[in-house]
Amino acid sequence: MNITRRGALLGGLGAATVSGMPAAAQDITFFRIGTGGTAGTYFPIGGLIANAISNPPGSRSCAEGGSCGVPGLVATAVASNGSVANVNAISSGSMQSGFTQSDVAFWAYNGSGIYEGRPKVDVLRAIANLYPESFHLVARKGSGIKSIKDLKGKRMSLDEPGSGTLVDARLILAAYGMTEKEIKAEYLKPQQAADKLKDGALDAFFSVSGWPQGAVAELAATTGIELVPIDGPEAEGLVKQYSFFALDEIPDGVYKNVAGVKTVSVNAIWATSSKQADQLIYNVTAALWNPNTRKLLDSGHAKGRAIRFETAIQGLGIPLHPGAEKFYKEKGLIK
Repeated sequence: MNITRRGALLGGLGAATVSGMPAAAQDITFFRIGTGGTAGTYFPIGGLIANAISNPPGSRSCAEGGSCGVPGLVATAVASNGSVANVNAISSGSMQSGFTQSDVAFWAYNGSGIYEGRPKVDVLRAIANLYPESFHLVARKGSGIKSIKDLKGKRMSLDEPGSGTLVDARLILAAYGMTEKEIKAEYLKPQQAADKLKDGALDAFFSVSGWPQGAVAELAATTGIELVPIDGPEAEGLVKQYSFFALDEIPDGVYKNVAGVKTVSVNAIWATSSKQADQLIYNVTAALWNPNTRKLLDSGHAKGRAIRFETAIQGLGIPLHPGAEKFYKEKGLIK
C-alpha cells in the first residue's frame, strides 16, 4: 500500500520522514507484521524485524551508515491474537504479513485440521522459518501437577479462542487420553492466565512461544512455578501423527529457579500473501538477512539469536513466496 508523505503526516507518522523534504514527492510503503500478545515472544521479535527492514523516505541509506532496510518502507509490529488471527488478517488483506505457527499455516493452506470445511487460505506464502516455539505447561509451585495426567480436575487455561495454542493444547491432551472436559478449562491470553495463577485463581496454563517468554519469566521471579514435561511415548506418538510437531527441550535455568523439561515444539514462521508484489517480498527477505539485521537479532530477545539463515526454509508447511524464493536461490539456500 503506497500513500503520500502528507498522508503519513496526517496518520501521526511524521517522525518517519525528514523535515524540509518536498511535500508531494515521497511515497511510503506500509508493511504491517501481525504478531501476538505484548507479553509473548512474537511481539518483541516482530518489533526487532520491523525496525530492521524499515527505511522511511529521507532516512540515510545503508551505504551512508543508516538503515539497511527497504527504501521507502515503514514496517510496524502489530499486537494480535496470534497465529490464527494473523492468517485471517493476511487472507483478508488487513495485514501484509504475520507470524504463525507452522501447524496453523499448514492447516490453513490445505483446508485441513482446524480449517476442515472452511475455505483454504491458498494465498498464504512463507518468507522465512524463524525459530522453534516450545510448548510451556506452566504450573503454580505446590499445585501437585507433575505430569499432564495430574491436570484432571485442575483449573487450567488452554489459551484464548482463535489462538494456535488452543488448537495444539487439545491435541496434546488427546495424546494423553484426555479432553478439556476433564479439567476446569478457561480460555485466557497468556498474560491474563499468568495474572490469575499469580493470584492463586488458576493452577496451570499452556503457552507456546520461544523461550524465555516474558509472562512466564515474571512468574518464575515473583510467584514460583514449575514446568511440567510433555514427554514419553505419548509425546513421541504426537510427533509421529502430526509432522509439524517436533521433540524439544526447555533447558534448566531459562526461568529463575525452574528446572528444565522435555517438551514438544512447532516452528514460528513469517508468512505473507501471494498478492504481495514479488519485488517487495524479495527486498523484505534481503533486509531480514542483512548483516545489520543479524546484529539487531543477536542483541534483542533471546529467540532472535535462534533466527538463522541456514534454517530459513526448514519446516515451513506452506510454499515460499516467489520473491523470497528468488532471494534464497540467489544465495544458494535453494539449489
